[in-house]
Amino acid sequence: MFSHVMVGSNDIARSKRFYDAVLAVLGVGEPVRNEAPTGHVRLFYRHAGGSFGVTEPINGEAATPANGGTIGFKCASAEQVKQFHDVAVAHGGVSIEDPPGLREGKAGALHLAYVRDPDGNKLCAVYRGA
Repeated sequence: MFSHVMVGSNDIARSKRFYDAVLAVLGVGEPVRNEAPTGHVRLFYRHAGGSFGVTEPINGEAATPANGGTIGFKCASAEQVKQFHDVAVAHGGVSIEDPPGLREGKAGALHLAYVRDPDGNKLCAVYRGA
């Protein structure tokens, strides 16, 4: 359904340090760095057919997180959910909502962790289990 997801950053070097560490937990390698003709920098992390981008806003205004928006990252295990969370916090992210762990609901059992990146974007690590 999606080709890519992109978030804005007010400090692309800080975002690179954060996402390099956090996405490495999922097996994602170094991003492709792109500088647009306008001079703004974009980073594209590519993995398993998907792309996640981080960009300096093209319009020159401050990047802001989406109100009500969440970007979910699929994990391979409950342990990877916890590792994603812990690495995010260790690299400038902020733990939000309930602590990482199992959530029971009508949709079944999920292992979840929520963090905000250094620019305030809400990220979710999720493992649906077997």
